[in-house]
Amino acid sequence: MEHTIIAKTFKGLEEVLAKEVIALGGNNVEIGNRMVSFTGDKEMLYRANFCLRTAIRVLKPIAVFKADDADKVYEEAKKIDWQEYMDVNTTFLVDAVVFSDNFRHSQFAAYRIKDAIADYWRDKTGDRPNVSISNPGLRINLHISNEDVTVALDSSGESLHLRGYKVKNTEAPINEVLAAGLIMLSEWDCQSDFIDPFCGSGTILIEAALIARNIYPGVFRKEYAFEKWKDYDADLFERIYNDDSEEREFNHRIYGYDINSRAVQIAQDNVKSAGVSNIVEIQQRDIAEFEQPAEKAIMITNPPYGERIGAVKGGNLEELYATIGERLKHAFIGCDAWIISNREEFFANVGMRPSTKYALFNGNIECEFRKYQVFDGKLRQQREKGVDIKSEEERKRNAKYKPHKKNEDGSWTREKTEEEADHYFKAKPFKEGFRKNRKDDDDQERGERRDRGERKDRGRRDEKGERPGRMSSFEQRRRMYEAMDDEEAEIIKKHLRKWEK
Repeated sequence: MEHTIIAKTFKGLEEVLAKEVIALGGNNVEIGNRMVSFTGDKEMLYRANFCLRTAIRVLKPIAVFKADDADKVYEEAKKIDWQEYMDVNTTFLVDAVVFSDNFRHSQFAAYRIKDAIADYWRDKTGDRPNVSISNPGLRINLHISNEDVTVALDSSGESLHLRGYKVKNTEAPINEVLAAGLIMLSEWDCQSDFIDPFCGSGTILIEAALIARNIYPGVFRKEYAFEKWKDYDADLFERIYNDDSEEREFNHRIYGYDINSRAVQIAQDNVKSAGVSNIVEIQQRDIAEFEQPAEKAIMITNPPYGERIGAVKGGNLEELYATIGERLKHAFIGCDAWIISNREEFFANVGMRPSTKYALFNGNIECEFRKYQVFDGKLRQQREKGVDIKSEEERKRNAKYKPHKKNEDGSWTREKTEEEADHYFKAKPFKEGFRKNRKDDDDQERGERRDRGERKDRGRRDEKGERPGRMSSFEQRRRMYEAMDDEEAEIIKKHLRKWEK
């Protein structure tokens, strides 16, 4: 039986995610703001969590209604047949995302959902379930846009960018979902070498290796929230988890460099943990020492732009970008380079004209992702020879490009518009000519199967059950409940006392 599924992503990656969903077999695909909706069965829900590289969360909506205050949310939520999804002994947690002037305190709407669930079970059994902050049996997502309310089950649990392959991180590492999105936006065909001269903790390198080998990111993950659902099909998920028939050989190399010796060691450890050290090579090297690759290659990189200024000798970022441009022009001829950064003057110091660009976010930092086609000589000379550096697809894309607005200091900013708060069912059908293609790649040799014992060790945790270097779920929840003013503090105090175990 098919039902609606929502996959959330970052602004600017919606079309990439839609292509992934279609390739995976999703039907009725529609694009919204930072999300893609589609229809599919239970297997599709599992595969969406396990296979999608650019999704940060996968939701299953169970109720959609109108409400102009928290009491109406309570009334409608109590009508939901909760025994279909949980028992009275099932612990649960409600997360709320609210874009509405009718709801002054976003968490108050979440508290009313909790009240509705408690009263539903109290009326039915005389008892009520408990809330669990750190390890709930059921995660519930509440989304409110103006008066449009959606109650959904969170099938992912922890954000899907937390793949599970990292053992360490450098400062300000790029998000795994964004890294995969950059690679997929570049449309790298995996038929050339891949280079990142500012590799940091190795995120872009590892995501490139997983794409090149067609290894799904879910193989490293320890658990998903749907594994605790009442209708969880363990056999179905084990088939998905252990199916490596789509994996393939990669006959090129992936190279990473960083000037920081500690970053190089961290990247090497992460690459080894991800099981791709046989195709990824990492060395300590300054960008000023970058040399022309022996074979054609693509470069995708996230240079420092303030967050990791300590990684730059002298901290002169303008000079760093000028060095990047100089090395590209003299030591990357015949290749394509993609750079993500957050200031126009940094790109200006590269000294080259991009053939295409995307407006993206790295966390909450407004960035652009630009493509540079590097050729011998000047652009004017290439045009005189009749060489057109832009494809027809790039011209169409550039015509639709909408840049971030600029601050006085040259950085980009984007004012919040009504579109930002769109309810995520206000989506448009995705029709760009992409068709489902689940054909087995019979022409390529399937590579050596991964060791089953390693595959079943899905993620790493310390003796306390936490993944290393990550804020605990309890601490994240505690910080979310910090009050903005005295009125909100009183509301939070009242409801936390009510739900105290």
